[in-house]
Amino acid sequence: MTQFKTLDDLPADLSGKVALVRVDLNLPMDGGSASDVTRVEAAKPTILELADKGAKVLLLAHYGRPKGQRHSTMSTSWVQGDVEEVIGREIMFIPEVTGPVVEQSIGILGDGDIGLLDNVRFWPGEEANDAEFAKAVAAHGDLYVNDAFSAAHRAHASTEGLAHLLPAYAGRAMEAELKALDAALGNPETPVAAVVGGAKVSSKLDVLTNLVGKVQHLIIGGGMANTFLAARGVDVGKSLCEHDLTDTANTIMDQADHAGCTIHLPYDVVVAREFAANPSSLRTCNVHEVGTDEMILDIGPQAVEALADVLKTCRTLVWNGPLGAFETVPFDEATVALAKTAAALTQDGSLVSVAGGGDTVAALAHAGVKDDFTFVSTAGGAFLEWMEGKNLPGVAALEQ
Repeated sequence: MTQFKTLDDLPADLSGKVALVRVDLNLPMDGGSASDVTRVEAAKPTILELADKGAKVLLLAHYGRPKGQRHSTMSTSWVQGDVEEVIGREIMFIPEVTGPVVEQSIGILGDGDIGLLDNVRFWPGEEANDAEFAKAVAAHGDLYVNDAFSAAHRAHASTEGLAHLLPAYAGRAMEAELKALDAALGNPETPVAAVVGGAKVSSKLDVLTNLVGKVQHLIIGGGMANTFLAARGVDVGKSLCEHDLTDTANTIMDQADHAGCTIHLPYDVVVAREFAANPSSLRTCNVHEVGTDEMILDIGPQAVEALADVLKTCRTLVWNGPLGAFETVPFDEATVALAKTAAALTQDGSLVSVAGGGDTVAALAHAGVKDDFTFVSTAGGAFLEWMEGKNLPGVAALEQ
């Protein structure tokens, strides 16, 4: 596992020190308050631990995409109330990220107090990872903590630049994420299975190419599976399918063969002539029996049973994307059934299960097993880039 410093490496007393803490406060809003505060809950342990050690905690975050301009509707002041509610402490809002206003605010804050700086993306230097901008921000702090894995795939001043200018540490959420990801693909217990679903092969090409060299079982679901079935000569009817990518699918299957990775495609599927909840034309059939006017909308019960048997032989599971059109009943059945199997194996202690990506989190919550997996990452883009085997700048900077 790559080495990085955590809060355990800090002294017990941080009185008089200013901690610059990068967190993810890009919350979905409904009216004037957040509809989901999961990201604040993730950052809470780090914020409170630093405050309780006596540090003045300054929170750095982005909100929306203001593209280097101030927008009153994108100020982090919008989420101040939600953050205060979750962490149970008052927070001082600071309408700048550098300069005399920040300096004065630090003077007003007492040891253990918390300040929220404005949206770092109001300044063009943030997304440009401008050295002078990073230095100006760093001038206010004694140490830097990154607790925003979800922004770690961006090389911005607040996610990457600051880590080179101040003593840098991973926050508790970042630490948990990195340990889980290391257990899943970095240094996993084998055999490893990966479930990769989603509509299009084109959006997951790099993921599939990376995984065939790393896992022993690759389970392909969602609309992507139709492209692989078509590559094997199956007539998929009116199903969502990228027919122009069948050569690519064949290449991935050849790579898997050479790497000793078994690709699992469904042999029975759930089809219908129209995509709607509980359609009258619903039926389950063998993949070779799909009618020209039918669409594959989920994988069938026999395939799910076979996949459950595969998971029982595995020690590690990485999951990204649903197996079928899970938002519409009954095309959620395969995803729910396999998720429940994975959850049960995890609870038995025989499987380490790591899942991530927006659709995946929603699907596991829908199946009622989100809390039964070893680790569920709420990071979308960063999780996907990690599955692609890419270096995440925000993480690499902590490893210096």
